Amino acid sequence: MTENLFPAFIKLAGRRCLVVGAGVIAEEKIQSLLLAGARITVTAPEATPAIAGLARKKQIAWRRRAFKPADVRGFFLVIAATATASVNHSVHRAAQSQRILCNAVDDPPNCDFYFPAVVRRGSLQVAISTSGESPALAQRLRRELEERLDPSLGESVRLLGTLRREILASYAPSEGRKELLHILASSEGLAAIAQLANLTQLSKPGVKL
Repeated sequence: MTENLFPAFIKLAGRRCLVVGAGVIAEEKIQSLLLAGARITVTAPEATPAIAGLARKKQIAWRRRAFKPADVRGFFLVIAATATASVNHSVHRAAQSQRILCNAVDDPPNCDFYFPAVVRRGSLQVAISTSGESPALAQRLRRELEERLDPSLGESVRLLGTLRREILASYAPSEGRKELLHILASSEGLAAIAQLANLTQLSKPGVKL
């Protein structure tokens, strides 16, 4: 039976997150957490060169040993990213005992939430989930959206946010204000904003007009 999941984007900036495992499985999850500004601790006896490099640069903390159930205490989020089902189960059980949400990568029975496939364009994020039924399908859809969404869309979204804040500060709540915001977010509005983004880029020092 398919689960009914609640979609949400979580603020992780400054929050402590634990990743158990430091192999290839863990690398992508650690990068996603870093993008969100999380404070990451990794527990694993060994690590890939990429993860070891992050530890040397002090971007993450690395506990170079096997996982212990007490390791989960004090963390906001826990990720089990090992290739051993018994370890993933132990991590999930320990997190549950502390009422901490846990994800075991590619191990749905030991997940309280799933990582979606994500397309990023600056502040714009499109997340795709199949509720764990087919991560491969989610990845395929992500690749298709990557091809369709222009890389410049991120800058357009940034300018759209600036305009939105100015409008909210300048006009009282009304149907007219609401309609204006929707016009700016329309295809035509975004196209105009994209032109503005291009002009902004061209006006930067070192760019020849």
